Amino acid sequence: MRVATWNVNSVRARVGRVVDWLVREDVDVVGLQEIKCKPEQFPFEAFREAGYEVELHGLSQWNGVAFASRLPMDDVTITFPTQPGFAKGQEGPDQPKEARAIGVTVEGVRLWSLYVPNGRELGDPHYDYKLDWLAALAAETEAWIAASPDQPLALMGDWNVAPLDTDVWDVSVFEGHTHVSQPERDAFAEFERVGLTDVVRPRLPEGYTYWDYKQLRFPKNEGMRIDFVMGSKPFADLVTGASIHRDERKGDAPSDHVPVVVDLELDTELDDDRPMIF
Repeated sequence: MRVATWNVNSVRARVGRVVDWLVREDVDVVGLQEIKCKPEQFPFEAFREAGYEVELHGLSQWNGVAFASRLPMDDVTITFPTQPGFAKGQEGPDQPKEARAIGVTVEGVRLWSLYVPNGRELGDPHYDYKLDWLAALAAETEAWIAASPDQPLALMGDWNVAPLDTDVWDVSVFEGHTHVSQPERDAFAEFERVGLTDVVRPRLPEGYTYWDYKQLRFPKNEGMRIDFVMGSKPFADLVTGASIHRDERKGDAPSDHVPVVVDLELDTELDDDRPMIF
């Protein structure tokens, strides 16, 4: 089974590109982030014509997460139970929850598509929100693993954290900014403590997943590695390969992120339809 994650930065603006890539790369299920639309605005038909059904969580023209799969999706979950909310200028427990997390189960594998808050600036309320959001998700993850230790689990998406200095082109440029601060890196490391590992890095130690549109960042390869597939041990044991599709940052109207793909040694109902290779 081939699983992918991709922050598409508006699915309506890039629907043709996304669907073409899914078909070309023979992807079974993809977690999408920043779909930037409500359910009634999602381009379902293009995905269905290519053989993919969609589950999504979108509330406005911002944020939004989804799954597109050509395999059945079960146990669809919108947000995680303790997910914090956020509203500018508002404090307290009743802040609205943003469209940043959706979970599905495919062929017995539990998958989450996540769009972690950006944080904006150190000291900004959105930075505190980001740290709270990650801490709540880590606690949930620990509980999920304890409750179902044998079920493969993966949290994938745009984490908006660069865990290592080598995950940015020049760490000195980021001094005093988000994404590389120690509290953010500590929050990311907590997921390893509760039982997840980055299943892509052992196979691809180097490589960025995001390049800003400004200042010719992509031609100069001034990128960041902030999109990850974090898997439990049962998930990691299934992984046979991984890839970062850098070329999807090229061409007309690309997203500023590229897909990250993981191959699993898991037979599916589609395998009999695929061509035999001798």
